[in-house]
Amino acid sequence: MTHTTDIPRDHERPALPTHLRTALQLAERGLPALPLREGKLPFGNCRNCTRSACGDRPHMKAAGPCECPAPCHGWAAATTDPDILTSPAWARAWRQAQDVAYHPGGAALTVVDLDNADAIAWARENLPATKTVSTTRGEHWIYLGTMTSHNDVRPGVDIKSSMAYARWLGPGTGTMQLLPNAVRALAVKEPATVRPASSTVTAPAPTVDAVCRHRSPAYLERGIAMAEQRIKEAPDAIHKTVYRTFLAVLSAHGWCGCLTEAHIGRLFTAAQEKGESLRHCETAWTNARTQVGM
Repeated sequence: MTHTTDIPRDHERPALPTHLRTALQLAERGLPALPLREGKLPFGNCRNCTRSACGDRPHMKAAGPCECPAPCHGWAAATTDPDILTSPAWARAWRQAQDVAYHPGGAALTVVDLDNADAIAWARENLPATKTVSTTRGEHWIYLGTMTSHNDVRPGVDIKSSMAYARWLGPGTGTMQLLPNAVRALAVKEPATVRPASSTVTAPAPTVDAVCRHRSPAYLERGIAMAEQRIKEAPDAIHKTVYRTFLAVLSAHGWCGCLTEAHIGRLFTAAQEKGESLRHCETAWTNARTQVGM
C-alpha cells in the first residue's frame, strides 16, 4: 500500500527557476524561448560545439542547430518544446540565466528595436502603430510577419526577425499589425560603392627560386573563388574575416608571382560589398603581407 506521505506535495517539489517558468509560458504561446546570460547574451556553445566543431553553420542557415542537447548556437537554440526547456542539459543555464529571449522569426514576428527617443519619434511619424513593448532605453514595435534581420538600418533602429533573438520584456500594449512594406524597405540597402585599391596595394613579386604550386590556372582560380565566398558568407566579425582570408590567400598563392592585381581586386570587391571600407581592406592586406614575411 502506498502511503500518502510517500507522494510529494506541491510545496515539496523543487521550484522552477523564474526565467524557466517565463520560457514555458512563452512556449505555450508559440514563442520559441531561450535563456540569456549576463550582458543579454546567449549562452556559449558547449565543449563539443565550440568553434563550430559540430558543423553547426549549415544548420543555422537552414532550420536550426545541431543535435546537441545543450542550449547552444544562440538564437537557433530557441524552442517551444517544454521537454527541451526543462531537460537536465538546460538546467545549469536556467540557474544562471539573467533574462529570457525569444526568436521572433520562429513565431512569424518581426521586432523593430527602437533604441532611443529620436528613433521612437521617427517610427511614430513613419510606421503604422502596432503592439509596443517598453525597453530600457526605447521601445520594441512588434509586427506580424517575418523578414531578414538587420542592424543599424537607420540611427537607433534594428530589425530582429529571422536568425535573431529579442529579449522578452512583457506582452506590451496595442494591437499587432501586419508587417508593413515601410519596415521591409528599411532592409534594402543601396549597393556598396566599390573603390579600386590604391597604387600602394600591389601583388607580391615572385620570390627567388620560388616553386609555382599552381599546376593549372584552375588551382589559383579555385583558391580566389573560395576566398571570395568566405568573405561573402561571413555572418559577423567582418574585419577579422577579411584579414584572415587575405592571410590565407597570400600564404597559399602569394610566393610564386601568379597572384595578380585582378585577383586582389576581386578580394577587395567582395570585402567592400560586405561593408568593409577601402582603408580597412588596404590595412588588412598590408598586415597580412607583413605576417607572412613579404
